[in-house]
Amino acid sequence: MDRIKIINGHVIGPHRILPQGVVVIEGDKIVAVSAHDVEVGHASVIDAKGAYIAPGFIDIHVHGGGGADFMDGKVEAFLQIAKTHAQYGTTAMVPTTLTSTQDQLIRTLDCYEEALKQNHKGAQFLGMHLEGPYFAMSQRGAQDPRYIRDPDPKEYHEILKRADLIARWSAAPEREGALDFGRTLREKGVLAAIAHTDAVYDEVLQAVDAGYTLATHLYSGMSGVSRRNALRYAGVIESALLLDEIDVEIIADGVHLPEGLLKLIYKVKGPEKIALITDAMRAAGTEEQTSVLGGEDQGIAVIIEDDVAKLPDRSSLAGSIATADRLLRVMLSKGGAPLCEAIRMLSATPARIMGVSARKGSLVSGKDADIVFLDKDFKVVRTIIMGRTVWTSD
Repeated sequence: MDRIKIINGHVIGPHRILPQGVVVIEGDKIVAVSAHDVEVGHASVIDAKGAYIAPGFIDIHVHGGGGADFMDGKVEAFLQIAKTHAQYGTTAMVPTTLTSTQDQLIRTLDCYEEALKQNHKGAQFLGMHLEGPYFAMSQRGAQDPRYIRDPDPKEYHEILKRADLIARWSAAPEREGALDFGRTLREKGVLAAIAHTDAVYDEVLQAVDAGYTLATHLYSGMSGVSRRNALRYAGVIESALLLDEIDVEIIADGVHLPEGLLKLIYKVKGPEKIALITDAMRAAGTEEQTSVLGGEDQGIAVIIEDDVAKLPDRSSLAGSIATADRLLRVMLSKGGAPLCEAIRMLSATPARIMGVSARKGSLVSGKDADIVFLDKDFKVVRTIIMGRTVWTSD
C-alpha cells in the first residue's frame, strides 16, 4: 500500500496547530499525525514548504460551480462541480437541488447515483440535499414559485424510496403536514432542516420535537421578529440562535451576511454548532459576468457583480459564487474566529452534522486522508482526497 509522508507544514489539529508537524498517509487513510519527525519506510515525501496543513473542507450545501449546476440533469455537471470545488479545498460535498417537480427530483437522484460511481477526481459526494419544494411562498427567495407546495405523503414517500441517496431535506415546518414529514425523514435516517420559512418560536419547538435539527442558511429565507396583534413573536432566526438543539449553516461569503451578523452568530452558537457553506451556484470558480441560477434549460438569468449573483434589475441577491477557501478568509477577517475554529466550521462541525465524523473532518489517525494545503494568505495550493492529490497549484 502506498505511503506518503507530509513534512515541513503547520498541521492544524482538532485543538492546536503543530508547527513543523508531520502527517503520514497509507493508502486512503491517515495513519499518523505528529509534532515531531516520524520514521516511515518506503514513503513518498511531500514538502509542504511552510504551508498550513488542514483537514479537507466539507460543504454541506452547494448547487454548482465551474459553469454547471446539479439541476442540469447531467452526470458531467456533477463531475464538473466536484472537480471545480476541489481546487478550492472542498474534499466532500452535499449536492443540492432547487424546488422542482417530483419527476425532476427523481431524475436528479438517478443522475447523482451514476455520478457517484464516476467521481474520482473531485470532492466526494455525501448524499443529496433536497432543498424544497415544501416552503413558505413568502420566503421563497430565488426558489421557483410554480413548484412550492405542502408536503404530500404520496409524493415524498415515493422519493424516499431512494433515501439511501438523500442525506438531508430542507422544508418549512409550519406548512401543513410538515411535522409528519419531519418525523418520516428521521425514521428514514435523512437529516431534516428548517428553510425558507415564516415559522415562529412555538412552531420551531414543534419542529425540533419532530426531528428538525438544522437551520438552512441562517438569516437567508427565514423569519425574524414579527408583530401579530401588537405582540412580538420570535422567528426562526432567533429560535435557531437560542435553541441548543439546532445547528446552523451560514453563507460566509462576506456579502450575504455582514460582519456584525457573522460575529453575532459565532458568539452565540460557537464553532461546534456552525457549518460554513458556499451555497454556490454555477458561476463559482469562473470569470462569468452573466449566468443562470438553476438548471440550464429552466433556470433564472442572473448577473455576477460585487462577488455575488444578483437578479438583472439588482433588486435581490440571486446566489453565492463563493468557494470554501473564501469562507475561511471571511471568518478570519470579519467573523472574529481564530484559525483552528474557522477550520473546524469547515470540517469537523459539518462532518458531525452529516454523520460522517467517524471518518472525516479532522486530521486524526484512522480517518480518511482528505487534506488541504493553504499558503500564508489562506489560498489553496494542494488538495488531497482519500490519499490522492487531485489538484495542485504547482
